[in-house]
Amino acid sequence: MSQSLDPDPPPVAPPPVFLERQSYRRRRLMDAARLLPVFGAALFAVPLLWPSGGGLEGVPTSVAIRYVFGVWAGLIVFSVLFGIAARRWSGGDPQGSERN
Repeated sequence: MSQSLDPDPPPVAPPPVFLERQSYRRRRLMDAARLLPVFGAALFAVPLLWPSGGGLEGVPTSVAIRYVFGVWAGLIVFSVLFGIAARRWSGGDPQGSERN
């Protein structure tokens, strides 16, 4: 029952320095998706910096409301685009792979 110890174990390959292009893009997309709520909150806070009241020194409320709803619609569009891109870069729709 003698066990021979190998003096030189096989070399272990170091992890790759660079990520694959697809996984890199997927990670950057996830980072952007995580920052979208912060970006949206900053855009929603912009009207708080505008001077209040109508007339020469202020921004009319109608402009502020249009701005808020425009930001809201833009965030929805960006969320949909992020979802489509995430599905495309993650290897496709799981339901679509069942059809093939």
